[in-house]
Amino acid sequence: MEEVIQLSYAVDTLYFLVMGALVMFMAPGFAMLEAGMVRSKSTSEILTKNIALFSIASLMYLICGYSIMYSDGAGWFPGFGSYLGGGDNSVEDVLSSGGDVYYSGASDFFFQVVFVATAMSIISGAVAERMKLLSFLIFAVVMTGFIYPVQGFWKWGGGALDEAGFLDFAGSGVVHMCGAAAALAGVILLGARKGKYGPNGEVNAIPGANMPLATLGTFILWFGWFGFNGGSELVISNIEEANAVALIFVNTNTAAAAGAIAALLASLLFGGGKADLTMALNGALAGLVSITAEPLTPTPGMALVVGAIGGVIVYFSILGLDKVLKIDDPVGAISVHGSCGIWGLFAVCLTNPDATVGAQIMGIVVIFLWTFITSGVVWFILKMAIGIRISEEEEDAGADATDIGIEAYPEFTR
Repeated sequence: MEEVIQLSYAVDTLYFLVMGALVMFMAPGFAMLEAGMVRSKSTSEILTKNIALFSIASLMYLICGYSIMYSDGAGWFPGFGSYLGGGDNSVEDVLSSGGDVYYSGASDFFFQVVFVATAMSIISGAVAERMKLLSFLIFAVVMTGFIYPVQGFWKWGGGALDEAGFLDFAGSGVVHMCGAAAALAGVILLGARKGKYGPNGEVNAIPGANMPLATLGTFILWFGWFGFNGGSELVISNIEEANAVALIFVNTNTAAAAGAIAALLASLLFGGGKADLTMALNGALAGLVSITAEPLTPTPGMALVVGAIGGVIVYFSILGLDKVLKIDDPVGAISVHGSCGIWGLFAVCLTNPDATVGAQIMGIVVIFLWTFITSGVVWFILKMAIGIRISEEEEDAGADATDIGIEAYPEFTR
């Protein structure tokens, strides 16, 4: 019996670590997607944001975030602590549990830390090309160390939302909508890029510099998402759990493919007969976000429907935010992760008999309001204290020249 427990523990720990490494690979995916979708004069700056935010997230989650999110608190009030001292399961505790302790505690920390970095990565693309680097990095400290972990505790830490029956398997709300809400608050205070909207309300397209890079980033995110959803099953060391992980992989891939095709068709039908590559890329991500709240209970056919609806939603959401609300989001992050995150949380009710519309609405409202309000307060304090936007002259020159000093494409921009 002890040998079986030790083998299962080792298998599940390895599985957790590999899935976490796949999710970590989403970090370069976000970096490549955003670098492709911004102008060449801001490419080095967006790349700096992405490696810095991942590093900040890793350290802040170690210092306090993890211990807030998975604390001994209750209801709406998490506890506080730190993981700086480490700590893991002893051999005696694992063996005496009878197999109820499945994996290393350190592997759980690693898997969770790459999730908080994903939430922060969502914000970097939405505020691209006009935000001060220092202000963004200060916000990243607060977001990854406090704002994200508190709402994460409410669901995944056994807090009030979990007690109320709110379901979010892998983070359509806890990760994606949370990141989108923080991004929305920042974009509203930040304003649009210079020249994006004309004096008479006209919308001027600002194309990205590198579509091959954006496409590569999307494929990397698609690949990493298998760890994002698959790892959230937590265990793989028996037949039932192995089958569950396999189905999650199939449903994740199906939803992404359906989202890409749906968004592409929407651009053909409603966009003047042109197949918009950026919409196809965002459609794939929309399908992934949509299925993330519940990738296990749907059949592959239902996953196709969930992903396809997400692809249609993201098309009209991007157009609505841009043309109607005049919210400038260079990469479509708010629509992909916010609008489709909300849809994904509602879609849980279609296949999971334990889900209720009331609990899902409660979770959506609470996570959105908490993140939007607290993020808005932090953005506003930064705006008053040091400013959050670069000057018009600096924006004309590009964030690479003003914040970084290294051009991404010097042979073309000089």
